[in-house]
Amino acid sequence: MTKPITGPLASRGGRVYLDHNATTPLKPAVKAAMVQAMDLVGNPSSVHAFGRTARRAVDEARAGVAALVGVKPAQVLFTGSGTEANNLALRGFSGRTVLVSAIEHDSALAAAPSAAGHDARRLPVRPDGTADLAALERMLADSGPALLSLMLANNETGVIQPVAEAAVLAHAHGALLHCDAVQAAGRLAFSFGALGADLMTLSAHKLGGPAGVGALVLAEGLEPDALIRGGGQERRKRAGTENLLGIVGFGAAARLALEERSAAADLAALRDRLEREALAAVPQARVMGASAARVANTSCLVLPGVPGETQVMGLDLAGVAVSAGSACSSGKVKPSHVLAAMGEDATAASSAIRVSLGWTSDDEAVDRFLAAWTSVARRSGRA
Repeated sequence: MTKPITGPLASRGGRVYLDHNATTPLKPAVKAAMVQAMDLVGNPSSVHAFGRTARRAVDEARAGVAALVGVKPAQVLFTGSGTEANNLALRGFSGRTVLVSAIEHDSALAAAPSAAGHDARRLPVRPDGTADLAALERMLADSGPALLSLMLANNETGVIQPVAEAAVLAHAHGALLHCDAVQAAGRLAFSFGALGADLMTLSAHKLGGPAGVGALVLAEGLEPDALIRGGGQERRKRAGTENLLGIVGFGAAARLALEERSAAADLAALRDRLEREALAAVPQARVMGASAARVANTSCLVLPGVPGETQVMGLDLAGVAVSAGSACSSGKVKPSHVLAAMGEDATAASSAIRVSLGWTSDDEAVDRFLAAWTSVARRSGRA
């Protein structure tokens, strides 16, 4: 048996949660830190003792997030979400052509057009789901001053992108590189500096922290235009009273992520077993991005001819929670733009589910998924 991930079992009330890329359950230690912070009554911007105590809590959390990606605390700007951080990055630098990979999260794709007043140029990806660096070289050569957005790990397939290589190309052409590391933080060992990024997006609720708080990490000296104005918070880059409880939870989750990076090996073993046994039971199925390096917790399974929504509903009826693509579209299920960018036809792009493991996952959860999913395939005539 694979060693269970530290924490409670995935089964809760008879149900199994395998949708960590959508949001990861709050870790007990994070919850404890947030409960303790509820006793803080000061506004972090106030100069009296109550305010100074709250400010220290924010500063300690900022240091924890900074340590996770190897930067100075002053380089971390707290936002209300990863989506907001993506918008700040892509809309904060006027006069630059925006280049965005075709597999970016919807929050980056939607932010990019308004950044330059027209649709951003899309960087294509190869069939294995990795960015096409030869195409990037050509695009940078004729784009003028540019801002490139390339995620580190794709939220649907888990495919790890060549960010460091892309940063070298971008900088050679005077471009900035923004990296959405929301799905990679806590799941891969990396640093802001080693990747060569100029901007990086993070989100607490993918780390076992609370929803409603994210961060934009900035290279020293880089100053984006503010999107939200009205106060001096976050170096005048993000006005509004700080979400003290969320920020404290983010800091606690970031520290735990640093301590628990070894858990990725256990997740990889669980994920690999899930894929191996799924393909053995349903030979028609495919794993997307399997030929590329992937983050350890993510599996994108295509069951040809069976809509992803049908699979998700069948699994949910069996008490197993997974997603069909990204979970940031108000519950809507649509063909995956990620798989389409990889060259898959509309049928395949509509027949994919995403299974994403995390700190609550164990062998029992994988067993439950395999039994439920093969049952769905069998009823659909695919097994």
